[in-house]
Amino acid sequence: MAPKWRELADKLAEQIKRGEYAPGQQLPQIRELVAAGEGSKSTVHQAYKALEAEGLVTSSRGHGTVVREHVPLKRLGIARYDKAKWRDGDEVAFIADRVASGRGYRRNEQTQTVSRVVAPPEVAAAHGLPEGAEVYARARLVKEGDQPTHTLTSYYRPEHVEGTRLVDPTPGPAGRGGGFRVLYDAGYEIDHMKERLFARAATPDEVKQLQLPPGEPVVELHRTTYTAAGVVVEYAIGVHAASRFAWEYDFKVPDSAKDREGEQ
Repeated sequence: MAPKWRELADKLAEQIKRGEYAPGQQLPQIRELVAAGEGSKSTVHQAYKALEAEGLVTSSRGHGTVVREHVPLKRLGIARYDKAKWRDGDEVAFIADRVASGRGYRRNEQTQTVSRVVAPPEVAAAHGLPEGAEVYARARLVKEGDQPTHTLTSYYRPEHVEGTRLVDPTPGPAGRGGGFRVLYDAGYEIDHMKERLFARAATPDEVKQLQLPPGEPVVELHRTTYTAAGVVVEYAIGVHAASRFAWEYDFKVPDSAKDREGEQ
């Protein structure tokens, strides 16, 4: 038999899912549920902590326990990198996600710090650099309003970006079209990418920086960006709050057997 706090948590979770408590609405105060016979103060507190760990509510001093918004941003796959968006327009990747999600944005919702650092081993390997070589690290924090959604740190070879807007820490994208447009203007047109994703527990620093509720995992992204000649012009590592994105991919299904027939 489930403990009393678990029964209460399941009951409240079902009410939230049915819409009896709307996003942004505060749940009853603990003393109110105690007075209603739902259990002791400890029971209600444990139930609320369980709901928070499951990502259904947030709790804060002065605001009580509030139902979380559950309309994640679309995190586009291939479409977010469409050259027409950044080469011919001004729709950088995080803005492309907002547009596809029907959400507003401000360019200064992206902030960054830029530093020249010794390349971490994984970065050096991706760029084909020797141990101890330096790279530029452009670390961004992206928010939606006041809520952080993800971080993204791009690592560049100095000879590719020295003197460009990519080493400018001014908030917002690196000028019209963002970083890919900067590389394009410098003669490094991006051609193809490789992305690797995995989920993991958040570190204490990530919990603080992304304002994560207890127990929420993150999705880590590793992106390698190449020119048509196979030159790596960016290696990026992103950390995304798992509940704040819905990852969406739309692509043509390959037929390698047919491709091989065409080559014969």
